[in-house]
Amino acid sequence: MKAYGVNELRKMFLEYFESKDHLAMNSFSLVPHNDNSLLLINSGMAPLKPYFTGQEIPPRKRVTTCQKCIRTGDIENVGKTARHGTFFEMLGNFSFGDYFKSEAIAWTWEFLTEVVGLEADRLYPSVYENDDEAFEIWNKEIGIPAERIFRFGKADNFWEHGSGPCGPCSEVYYDRGEKYGCDRPDCTVGCDCDRYMEIWNNVFTQFSSDGNGNYEELTQKNIDTGMGLERLAAAVQDVDSIFDVDTVKALRDKVCEISGVTYKVYEIQDISIRLITDHIRSATFMISDGIMPTNEGRGYVLRRIIRRAARHGRLLGIKGTFLAKLSETVIMESKDGYPELDEKKDFIFNVLTQEENKFDKTIDQGLSILSELIEKAEIDKNKVLAGEDAFKLYDTYGFPIDLTKEILEEKDMTVDEEGFKSCMQEQKEKARAARKVTNYMGADVTVYEEIDPGITTEFVGYDSLTAKSVISVMTTDTEITDALTEGEVGTIIVDQTPFYATMGGQNADAGRITTADGEFVVEDTIKLLGGKIGHVGHVVKGMLKKGDKVLLAVDEKRRSDTCKNHSATHLLQKALRTVLGSHVEQAGSFVDGDRLRFDFSHFSALSKEEIEKVESIVNNQIAASLPVVTQVMTIEEAKKSGAMALFGEKYGETVRVVKMGEFSTELCGGTHVNNTGSITSFKILSESGVAAGVRRIEALTGNGVAQYYKGIEETLMEAARALKTSPANLVEKIEHLHAEMKSLQSENESLKSKAAKDSLGDVMSQMKEIKGVRYIAARADGVDMNGLRDLGDQLKTKITEGVVVLVSEADGKVNLIAMATDQAMEKGAHAGNLIKGIAGLVGGGGGGRPNMAQAGGKDPAGIDQAIAQVSVVLESQL
Repeated sequence: MKAYGVNELRKMFLEYFESKDHLAMNSFSLVPHNDNSLLLINSGMAPLKPYFTGQEIPPRKRVTTCQKCIRTGDIENVGKTARHGTFFEMLGNFSFGDYFKSEAIAWTWEFLTEVVGLEADRLYPSVYENDDEAFEIWNKEIGIPAERIFRFGKADNFWEHGSGPCGPCSEVYYDRGEKYGCDRPDCTVGCDCDRYMEIWNNVFTQFSSDGNGNYEELTQKNIDTGMGLERLAAAVQDVDSIFDVDTVKALRDKVCEISGVTYKVYEIQDISIRLITDHIRSATFMISDGIMPTNEGRGYVLRRIIRRAARHGRLLGIKGTFLAKLSETVIMESKDGYPELDEKKDFIFNVLTQEENKFDKTIDQGLSILSELIEKAEIDKNKVLAGEDAFKLYDTYGFPIDLTKEILEEKDMTVDEEGFKSCMQEQKEKARAARKVTNYMGADVTVYEEIDPGITTEFVGYDSLTAKSVISVMTTDTEITDALTEGEVGTIIVDQTPFYATMGGQNADAGRITTADGEFVVEDTIKLLGGKIGHVGHVVKGMLKKGDKVLLAVDEKRRSDTCKNHSATHLLQKALRTVLGSHVEQAGSFVDGDRLRFDFSHFSALSKEEIEKVESIVNNQIAASLPVVTQVMTIEEAKKSGAMALFGEKYGETVRVVKMGEFSTELCGGTHVNNTGSITSFKILSESGVAAGVRRIEALTGNGVAQYYKGIEETLMEAARALKTSPANLVEKIEHLHAEMKSLQSENESLKSKAAKDSLGDVMSQMKEIKGVRYIAARADGVDMNGLRDLGDQLKTKITEGVVVLVSEADGKVNLIAMATDQAMEKGAHAGNLIKGIAGLVGGGGGGRPNMAQAGGKDPAGIDQAIAQVSVVLESQL
């Protein structure tokens, strides 16, 4: 048997099933599409759910894929064993109501034995304990002796996930030989050792479950198979684990090269080597699909994976950032199957390096906080760190629990792991409670799911804003209906529509649908599963019925303004790449008739000069009146033409390419102006950060810019009128008023200071002495706290050494201040305690430092008593 490489095996599998009339589809994005039940795609079947449920019609009844997948359920074990990993590729062949068990089993056997060349006597099938049909096929049709076919129970050989499609499985195990075994005499298929490896799983989806143990036979039976590519490679190449197969080993070797350590010398180092090898694969693929490190959802999964890898790099002694270097190897080894990795490599490297740098800052913060917690525990003679504190370090500062435990061990301390797990569980439950109620698809259950999946809508709105068509489906909020009457709210679906549904960041069209007897106002247009477009709104006149001939008319002004904003985003993206660099990628956008919003990858705020340069480039291209040409071509032709594609976007076999002169070329399904001159003008309103490494620009075009400047002009005129001047002289007038105000403020302060002094009278005559310390306790009504401070400083200077206490009634409230000189403090005077001792007499409280303190009160009637009490409190201090 030839030891085929990973890339060879992937190609062989897809080509084999293409020869069996399967459509080979590219791997879907790791970001689930219309599926709220998953954070990340975790199986080959997951992105094909709509085809299995019948909600969408598959492009062909037979499909084959090699799907990139991520599973993090066992992330804590990654590295500790050679079995666990977060990233893997899943080979699969699928039948949607076409072939079933006989063909699926026969092709499984043929591919493994005749194409790959695995020895037949080392392969062992298993079936569900009650699946006699599958047993017979393996035994009678394939010729496997009965004693070599294993029957397993529901836990091992029945696929079920809540309610919905389910069915028995048939797995194929490969005997890797005694060297991988446990040496037990009863070692056989199903043993926990590494000798018998499961390499292929056929799921026969033949039942529908209600989730309560009741099953019905499905009319349309499906085949869902899965085979881990790395597992197959491990068997074919006869190596210990997935970390030893050719492409993964190349990455593992790179980790060793960068760290200067050797694999299989020290187990503690092997754990770090395996973990980094696995995690950088996951991180690279996730970022290539547009996932960014954040503190929630799939972004948090990415952040945790990157930080764990970076932390283990430190444990191996790697200095500085290193993940981008490893990512380069991931891309080199995987770009044959995933060319998008190479296309996005600069962006991937940037994200990894930025996150590594952030982790360096975070981990230092965490170390500082942990040090304080240890110090406190030592004072309290406590040997266990609270789980709550450990979780805060983990959750807020990205501090791994194993690092916390390691540092605590050095201080002969432990962590309350149960408390930590409890906090973790509490957080998970909160997240689970916040998750939407979903059906089998993971999407919100709606009336639209009841619509015949064969019904579709053709969009004809690129070239026309009106169309004649026929109503094919109507719904209320809760059910499919045959008619809608005046005042009723609902959704209308037609065969052909000029209405653009919200997609790709472009907001939906609005408008009207009319018949001879009725009129329906379209408030929103939505894209539904299976290529249907829903027109959501209400009937304003008469009645509309299923089967009615209708005239659909889009709101022309709204569409025109939306087109201007959408075309401007294309010009903006190219301008940003010109000014900032080729790392700029679209991270999201929103355009409607009022304004545009454009999110893009960049790691710092734009300077005033950069914003002006971007705005100038866009306006120059508008003034150049570039022709906007749209062409339909294959995805490969589009890429050759230099068209930019979006992260995670699902493209069909043919795509629309929008070209604006020689300046911009992008893949885009939205609507646009015919000439950039139609946009007329472009104005950036704001530039801000919205997430790690993602910036946002909000801007206006055309009439929006005119309205913006009109608003500014009106504000300017209003300000000029208020200041009794003209707009041309407004700045000069404001400067004059500012100078005048400054002068008056200065004069006011002088008058207030004089008034404060006058209110005290001949205060020096009120100076007294207690135990050799001079003090003044006086009343200065009408003086605010700032005034009291100024007076106090002046009096302190006059008495040279001693204590000053001033009390004032202002606006029905009491202000108190106390000051003590250095000599007075040496003798025991304490301004803070002095204030505390008298503030209660005026219904207040306060305190402060030994040299100065202040307080407020609500009862002016107690002022004289408070002043009298000063001598008593001060004497007690000396």
